[in-house]
Amino acid sequence: MKKTLLSLALVFSTVCTMAQDTYPVNGTYDVRPGNFAFTNAHIVVNANQTIQNGTLLVKGQTIESVGTGTAIPKGYVVIDLKGKYIYPSLVDAFTTYGIPEAARAAGGFGGNRATVYTSTKKGPYNWNEAIRPETEVKSIFTSDTRKAADLRSVGFGSVNVINRDGIARGTSAAVTLNDGKENNLFLNQQTAANYSFSKGTSSNSYPSSLMGTIALLRQTYLDAQWYTKQNTEFNISLEEFNKQQSLPQLFEADGWMNILRVDKIAKEFGKQYIIKSNGDEYQRINEVKATGASLIIPVNFPKAYEVEDPVDARNITLPMLKHWEMAPTNPGKLEKAGVRFALTSFGLESPRDFWTNIRTAIENGLSEKQALLSITEIPAAMLGISNKVGTIEKGKLANFIISSDNLFKSSNIIFENWVQGSRYIVNKMDVVDLRGTYALNMDGAGSLTLKIAGTNGGSSATIERSGADSLKTTASFTRSGDWVTIGFTSKNRPNGSVKLSGYVTGINPLTFSGDIDLNSTSSGAWSAKLTEAFKEPAKREEPRPAMATTGNLIFPFTAFGNEQIPTSENVLLKNGTVWTNEKDGILKNADVLIENGKIKAVGKNLNAGNAKVIDATGKHITPGIIDEHSHIALNGTNEGAQAVSSEVRMGDVVNSEDVNIYRQLAGGVTTSQLLHGSANPIGGQSVLIKTRWGKNPDELKFAGADGFIKFALGENVKQSNFGDGSRFPVTRMGVEQVFVDAFTRAKEYQKALAVKGNNVRRDLELDALVEILNNERFITCHSYVQSEINMLIHVANDLGFKINTFTHILEGYKVADKMKENNIAGSTFADWWAYKMEVQEAIPYNGKIMHNVGVTTAFNSDDAEMARRLNQEAGKAVMYGKVSEEDALKFVTLNPAKMLHIDNKVGSLKAGKDADVVLWSAHPLSIYAKAEKTFVDGVAYWDLERDAVAQQNLAKEKARLIQKMLDSKNRGARTQRAVVETPRIFNCESLDEHFEVSAMEGEHAHE
Repeated sequence: MKKTLLSLALVFSTVCTMAQDTYPVNGTYDVRPGNFAFTNAHIVVNANQTIQNGTLLVKGQTIESVGTGTAIPKGYVVIDLKGKYIYPSLVDAFTTYGIPEAARAAGGFGGNRATVYTSTKKGPYNWNEAIRPETEVKSIFTSDTRKAADLRSVGFGSVNVINRDGIARGTSAAVTLNDGKENNLFLNQQTAANYSFSKGTSSNSYPSSLMGTIALLRQTYLDAQWYTKQNTEFNISLEEFNKQQSLPQLFEADGWMNILRVDKIAKEFGKQYIIKSNGDEYQRINEVKATGASLIIPVNFPKAYEVEDPVDARNITLPMLKHWEMAPTNPGKLEKAGVRFALTSFGLESPRDFWTNIRTAIENGLSEKQALLSITEIPAAMLGISNKVGTIEKGKLANFIISSDNLFKSSNIIFENWVQGSRYIVNKMDVVDLRGTYALNMDGAGSLTLKIAGTNGGSSATIERSGADSLKTTASFTRSGDWVTIGFTSKNRPNGSVKLSGYVTGINPLTFSGDIDLNSTSSGAWSAKLTEAFKEPAKREEPRPAMATTGNLIFPFTAFGNEQIPTSENVLLKNGTVWTNEKDGILKNADVLIENGKIKAVGKNLNAGNAKVIDATGKHITPGIIDEHSHIALNGTNEGAQAVSSEVRMGDVVNSEDVNIYRQLAGGVTTSQLLHGSANPIGGQSVLIKTRWGKNPDELKFAGADGFIKFALGENVKQSNFGDGSRFPVTRMGVEQVFVDAFTRAKEYQKALAVKGNNVRRDLELDALVEILNNERFITCHSYVQSEINMLIHVANDLGFKINTFTHILEGYKVADKMKENNIAGSTFADWWAYKMEVQEAIPYNGKIMHNVGVTTAFNSDDAEMARRLNQEAGKAVMYGKVSEEDALKFVTLNPAKMLHIDNKVGSLKAGKDADVVLWSAHPLSIYAKAEKTFVDGVAYWDLERDAVAQQNLAKEKARLIQKMLDSKNRGARTQRAVVETPRIFNCESLDEHFEVSAMEGEHAHE
């Protein structure tokens, strides 16, 4: 019998539109008009307009009209979409669709790998391969039918294609997801100039750090400006870089701290970037909004972790737990804050997760209107293609979705996705509903009743018979087009298993017929006829889920973060032992009054006024501890790929989320100089911070402080143990020549700048050295061996620059007289020695000897752990050298303040100075002393009693989140294995060549 086709499909499954094509055809042409009329649909024209019972006319690739009461021209294929919806096809502003993944080069420096200084790319290109603006997506794009189908199944009709390789990546392009020739897919061949902080496949050793990447990009902007004013060099990369400045600028910058770093570059060079982020903007929503940037944000919300095993649960940090819970709130919070953003599917494991996560975001505060804007109109506008896609309007491309319902309902089905007027079936539409009640006849079983239920088309069934031999059995029901299979178990049949297989033989009314299979053996025939159609229960509007409940945001977003950042108080510390570090010395039974972030007064019997009084009886009050040499709160320490890295700035990579800030507050530290490492003779520019726990990176910085820079001598610098791939210098003699050469070049550069009319190329590396020559930037030099210290003193005297501080300087006792003569300070370790050959002659009396000679002497940490007990390190000066207790305390307070030129603000307790004050439970040089309160600018960022509560709250919060994860898994949510997130603790020798980590890694730390 002839099979009946039940699917009310279109006349043909694909459409050959009237697009013009320069390609010849080998054979006959098949060009059809492709004219369609979609009637009786709910047409969502855009996020603000929906037409009920509307008609959409499509002619070829283009929307001819949209509205109601439209007359349908002759020759149009009419498709009735009664009860269905038409939406604009989605637009994804950030994809790598059609771009092959490039093999990553083994760059970096050290590790017996050859150092690559300049580009190996043939031709007149930029010196650094990570700067590749000449790369154009339009030249390397190839359509991918499989990936296009995956994206279309979600609803996307057009995407922005980005080559994610390099720091300056070249231009992206917008294409449709049609399966046609590449020539016919481009919507905009240059949507944006693209940038990132990842050097990608570049084989160059430089940059090897985030700060180096920032410096390289800044230098590239300056080089491009210089290039337009010269006529001696031809550089394809700079030529293209300049041409692209008129395009939209798109920067991939994962993590909110990187968004702020990008914004600094934008403001320096007069740019406004569109920023592709990683979805953690909720953590600092105000700072992100202040950038004014439009964002492209992912919806790849993290899966819950496997936490059944207590060991796994302990290994998951609080930031990981809270980000899992709070990431879905990110779109809603950005909407509420008024930030313009698009949503991207980038980063999802599977396209099927897109709508699940969009709906999760809606449950967590995102409005459906904003969601639709962010996947249609906003990305289209960002890409300069809103005249072609993003809404359903006359003259635009016929890019639209046909769906069963509101796009954001979980029950919605995307039936078709039309791209450039070509039809792509995602799910079959208008499949005849087979549900209902049937009269069933089976050979040998008589008359029965078959009821098919479930979803449209049927997915379950029951077979019943009334009367004396009544029965009722559940049956399985499956269909494939017209073919149906019904399986059940019958007590009246041998072995009990029965399968009815057959096909639809009639439509009005519906009838089936086929064969009965018993244990794979034919056993008669069956037939069924519809007696009562299935009645759909009355629909009620799907309720919007209540907004999900989440924990509170904390600052910083790590362990011991506060829901509210502490604020300044007026405080009177009463009746303590006050170590003033001034001529008054140590005062017994004295007071310190703090008002408006400053020290108001120091003395006895001070009037509290409206200040909070804290009884300090039996306790000690000191200035805050100052660490002259630290590497905490940084995303990287060394840019060691070149011998001179004076262009890099530690201030570019301050990490406010480092838990070591909090830990060092617990040790009384209020100020830290964050130094570059010791990988090269001339390192990067330092940054001075105050330990303002919870503030953002810029708010940590010590305002108005002089600029410093790290120099280095010794074994770390010469890198002779790095093998054949070592960069210059590889001897201590070579180190000397680096300094001589660098400052000779800096002097020549300064002279050239002074000549009026000179088109001098701005050089960030030499700018910093000129600042040193002009006493505008000051040197802290990593040093060990007497001979090298003498060498640098001689070089400095010969070339006319000054050395401010020798840090480490464990052989300072040998050269203290020369340091005194040249007014050079010494910052050393209390009793570190013998940890490498050049430290063999260190002695624990080093600090005392330098101090006695008259050198300004300090003890530093160079270590996140040691910095928590610098007060105890100061005590060692008393133990080893019999330094007075008052002078010993100055080793970690006033003396480093003098070295850093901030002793007018901190380092002692004096009226008018910053209220950086520590209240100790006991003598501050004692191993038994605890910092009970640490004030920075009058704010008690550390409080011992408050910390006890914080630790309890931390345990409770982790327990709550772990239980929530367990509940989530029990409800069927997908999970991921627990991964130990190990925070990186930096020191002088830390190499940063693998700096390209995820935003969560490196910006969050263990509690």
